[in-house]
Amino acid sequence: MTIWIAITATAVGCYLVKLLGLLVPAGTLERPLVRRLAALLPVALLAALTAQQTFSTGPHVELDARAAGLAAAAVALLARAPFLVIVGAAVLVTAGVRALGG
Repeated sequence: MTIWIAITATAVGCYLVKLLGLLVPAGTLERPLVRRLAALLPVALLAALTAQQTFSTGPHVELDARAAGLAAAAVALLARAPFLVIVGAAVLVTAGVRALGG
């Protein structure tokens, strides 16, 4: 029963956050600071999630094949490669490092 309470609370919370976003006055959304934050916040959150998933296993920080794959993706990104090439480079390097036993 506890899991259903958590699911219901999460669903209600998500709905309220969505409703709160719709109730914000349009003038507030046109401010330069708000527009800049709205553009940069998702990028920062995605970068933090990527770093957390890449460099941690439980409570420990470690460097393994995932870090090599992320580095390969960063190099491909700096080379302005298409998205699928970036993902492919990350996958191939990660798989290669794991195959080599790293």
